[in-house]
Amino acid sequence: MSRVYLPLILTLLIVLQGAAVQLVPTSISEAGWIVVIHSVLLFLILLKLFYDLENTYYVLIFAILSGLIIDIIYTDIIGVYMFSYSILVFFVHGMRKVLHANFYVATMLTFVSIGVVDFLLYLIYQFIGVVRMDLTVYLSHRLMPTLIVNMILFFLFYLLLKKRLVKWSNERFDHKQSAH
Repeated sequence: MSRVYLPLILTLLIVLQGAAVQLVPTSISEAGWIVVIHSVLLFLILLKLFYDLENTYYVLIFAILSGLIIDIIYTDIIGVYMFSYSILVFFVHGMRKVLHANFYVATMLTFVSIGVVDFLLYLIYQFIGVVRMDLTVYLSHRLMPTLIVNMILFFLFYLLLKKRLVKWSNERFDHKQSAH
């Protein structure tokens, strides 16, 4: 069943990621804060930690495809999200080989991944001239609010999806291979 559910969840999150901007209270934007929802990346991180095995790369393919779709739908530049999501999923893949996948590791990796992806997006857009925001303004008015909101979303995703992802992983892959 995971072969059907995972792409459906990713598709839903891609659609909701664009609509999530409407859910951010106007008081936040009036205060000059910018919140970027990275729900697709949150799901990809959880997939990499609790679904994919150490020797499989399904989530990397999901990262490339979902990043490309986000680039096509929501941005003017193709490849920015695709590159950023792929790099971070590959980073989480490497860290998973070293660290045991549990709540604390997932929280730490998610915090770092969201921070790195958002900063990488800022750097790319700054380099090509799409964004003209001072680094200190970016750190205080975009990165911090983005980290806070995405970590709240991560805790919600973790509670809703972790057990289900482990179950789907055990169903998909040989139970003896799964190190969850």
